[in-house]
Amino acid sequence: MISRPIIKALMTRALRRSRIVALLGPRQSGKTTLARSWVKPESPNYYDLEDPDSEARLDGSLTELRNLRGLVVIDEIQRRPDLFPLLRVLADRRPLPARFLILGSSSPELIRHASESLAGRLERVDIGGLGAADLDKSALERLWLRGGLPPSYLAKSDKDSMAWRKNYIRNFLERDLPQMGISIPAGTLRRFWSMVAHYHGQIWNAAEPAGSMGVSEPTIRRYLDILEGMFMLRLLPPWHENLKKRQVKTPKVYFRDSGLLHQLLGVGSTRELYSHPKSGASWEGFVIEETLKSREHEGAYFWATHNGAELDLLYFEGSRRIGVECKRSDNPHWTPSMRIALEDLKLDRLVVVHPGKRRYRLAEGVEALPIHQWLE
Repeated sequence: MISRPIIKALMTRALRRSRIVALLGPRQSGKTTLARSWVKPESPNYYDLEDPDSEARLDGSLTELRNLRGLVVIDEIQRRPDLFPLLRVLADRRPLPARFLILGSSSPELIRHASESLAGRLERVDIGGLGAADLDKSALERLWLRGGLPPSYLAKSDKDSMAWRKNYIRNFLERDLPQMGISIPAGTLRRFWSMVAHYHGQIWNAAEPAGSMGVSEPTIRRYLDILEGMFMLRLLPPWHENLKKRQVKTPKVYFRDSGLLHQLLGVGSTRELYSHPKSGASWEGFVIEETLKSREHEGAYFWATHNGAELDLLYFEGSRRIGVECKRSDNPHWTPSMRIALEDLKLDRLVVVHPGKRRYRLAEGVEALPIHQWLE
């Protein structure tokens, strides 16, 4: 089994300090495997709500759960939102005989139920697929191409990986979303999702896909919210400084898993990826996602002005401002845009992440770093 040190460390801390921990992420991202490293599936403290026998044990929920001690795992919690008020009662007991780890594929409805019923009692940990910290540095190119969902990354060949991702997308649209009460036709949402693939790394403009699909902008916003809530997309918000410059105030859109992006773009091999028009944007999204997976931070943004200055990623480590530029060139150079971002945003550090092998200084406080060194 692949070790996942960062997410395990986050989970360990959360389980020590919180009465209820929610591990949320897309299907097949490894939630169940992680949970079983704490509680074995044959344990009476483990409930998988996709298993009829396991769900039947919760018919008398209060009596069943009240008698348990230690850590209790409830997998696929989105199938039983009626359990949230019960968990609130159980988490308020003093002394506390049991803590709860709940697993779910995130959705706006699930987050709403959890927030309303478990306010002040629940700590949320988000999980994506495998990340660079989980793998050898030699695997980064494969991770970029196939994405981090374990069955896709671990497939025997690129062709097998593509076949798995094709089925994953179909099942997500035809089975997973309807099970969560989302009734948009699968073909409609797939068409929208494929459109978003071509906007990856760009400022989001709802008017264009709305016009192409013949629907309103609020409808397009609903489609976007669904895919964002299910961990398929990331909307990176803009950062605003008190400057006498016109700054971009619209978010950028990114696929959170590069493998799903490449599937919808029809990219099946490394050779195709390097020659594809979206290769640079794909690299940018990959670096941003891996950076946010590997570092604890208090907010992540991009920054851009209407005069052309921009910064791919700005995030905060306490009071420190860290800027990240993503360059697919093996030998990136110092640019006027970097200088403006460094000065206007008062960055404590600016890192230019590239796929090459050389680490070198570009200016005071600015360094070019190979991706494997940056993600270590």
